[in-house]
Amino acid sequence: MRRIVATSLLLSPLLLTAAAFASPPVTDASASTQALRISTGVIPARLLHAASLTLPPAVAETTPNDAEVVLKLNVDEQGKAQDVQVVRSVNPAVDERVVEAVRQFRWRPASLDKQAIPVELTLKVEVQH
Repeated sequence: MRRIVATSLLLSPLLLTAAAFASPPVTDASASTQALRISTGVIPARLLHAASLTLPPAVAETTPNDAEVVLKLNVDEQGKAQDVQVVRSVNPAVDERVVEAVRQFRWRPASLDKQAIPVELTLKVEVQH
């Protein structure tokens, strides 16, 4: 009786190992029958070149120091600002010059899966003098 118990204890690790090799492995690939597209994410647009902005002395005197114009714009696939709109105004003269300058800005376009895409941005332009 002792020999049978000792033999079964010695053989049990071998049987467990053999059972592990005999069962087919379960993977995520075998569970799913349809391939899923995984995105790398959107890489945001980045400002490459900003045009300079100069205000006439009469406009600069009436503009508060550190005034801020907030714009909404689209950056297209070529990195150009499109559909520039003023969201928060300082005054019409300053707004007009800021919009004119922002239209000359050049951007590295946003991308999704390494392809350029248009994106909408909110841009704060601080006017200092």
